[in-house]
Amino acid sequence: MNQWTVGSIGEPVRDVVLKLARAHESAFGSAFGAGAGAGPARLFPRFGAEAHADSTSHADARGGVRRLVQESWERSLSLQIDPARPAPEPELSSDALRELRDRHPLSAVLPVVQNLLIRHSLESGLIVAIGDESGRLLWIDGDRTVRRQAEGMLFVEGADWSERRVGTSAPGTALALDHGIQIQRAEHFNRLAHSWSCTAVPIHDPDSGVILGVIDVTGGDDAVGPQTLPLVEAAAWAMEAELRIQRLRDRNDNGPGHGGPRDRAIVRVAGFTQAPPPTTQRRPTNARVSVLGRDTGFLENGLGSFELSPRHAEILTLLAWYRDGLTADRLSQLLSDQSNSVDNLRAEMVRLRKVLDGTAPPISIASRPYRLGSPVELDAQRVLALLERGAHRVALGTHRGPLLPASVAPGIVEIRSEISSRLRQALLSDASPDLLLEYARSDEAAWDEEVWRACLELLPPRSPKRASVVARLAKIEADLAETGAPGGGRNLPQP
Repeated sequence: MNQWTVGSIGEPVRDVVLKLARAHESAFGSAFGAGAGAGPARLFPRFGAEAHADSTSHADARGGVRRLVQESWERSLSLQIDPARPAPEPELSSDALRELRDRHPLSAVLPVVQNLLIRHSLESGLIVAIGDESGRLLWIDGDRTVRRQAEGMLFVEGADWSERRVGTSAPGTALALDHGIQIQRAEHFNRLAHSWSCTAVPIHDPDSGVILGVIDVTGGDDAVGPQTLPLVEAAAWAMEAELRIQRLRDRNDNGPGHGGPRDRAIVRVAGFTQAPPPTTQRRPTNARVSVLGRDTGFLENGLGSFELSPRHAEILTLLAWYRDGLTADRLSQLLSDQSNSVDNLRAEMVRLRKVLDGTAPPISIASRPYRLGSPVELDAQRVLALLERGAHRVALGTHRGPLLPASVAPGIVEIRSEISSRLRQALLSDASPDLLLEYARSDEAAWDEEVWRACLELLPPRSPKRASVVARLAKIEADLAETGAPGGGRNLPQP
């Protein structure tokens, strides 16, 4: 079993929940009968190695509690947190909370969360929270009923949900371990949270690698479903990528030596993050290349990022797509049908290698066949991986448009067609009415009659959205009658 996710394959949820409840009661049951006024010292008089050994031995004897949860319980005990008492009340005034939000760098990328998670949470009875690097919840959105219910455990904006304040929880433990994690019901240290389950993933600064905050999905058992962690990880990745793009845009707009507004925001935040130096928290990550909805490529690697020329973006895309490598003849065919393309390719490879040698760590390209010497993550491949997991909403949010739309290289056209076709087919087969309608309104499907007709079939008979769908179909049919192709042949996905 993956230690970061909950449950066991094939084990009924009810059995897992009962097992965890018994484990928690066995470890901390005496605390619940000690009275509201009993402090942690009275409840747990023996701290240190002996108390921790008792806690671990109890958990091991009961079974069913993941090692990382046991270790989090031990950390919570060592901090003398009372599992029977509610989490502390929020300490921030509305003005202080507003100031923290305004100063925090994640405020600039909240629309990404709205597109990828919050609209989905409204349909699924979940809430989405964004916390800062210390575990304080800055934003909470999602199902209104669930939000009101969560107030009972003081899961509210301004509250501190770090391990040092409430013990084991998804947002607090994700920050403590710097890793995405799921926490189910009685795995929470605080008993008030035992009706809840949650999935959380840290968010990192795309330049320095330090933790900026955490994104959390909270609710019932759906909050720890098998697709939830990949979905939240994708949202965190998208927020980091958007931060990087915004900073690059600011630098371009302000010129060398002129920090843009978001650069200054990072400096202000540094005053209260109290994070270790970047070198102590930098996580090794694969190089990332963004080519969806862009005529040029955008490469992120280590502490640097820069824009790739259209030709270099094409080459890196093909090498990342064909991981086993390509001969010079085959790669040149995928790039161009000109007779002298092999000679052109070799000259271009020299230039590309010089560019990649300047990255940290450098990205190497081996020869005979041409192949990448280190992993490169392609955003187009990310979309397909999400589709395979059934995370259609996140896949659509990650798909920012056709792959290198201005490219006419045969290999790029083929990959572009495959991605568009697989996205279209997945959404036509399994998407909800609202998600399919969101796709239909994108540039890629704006003139796709089959997609719009599928929306009309899926929408309830009395849905107010049907009128706009009918109007769009009428427009498509009118253009078809006039030009012989919907939209004059514009924006049609390749089959």
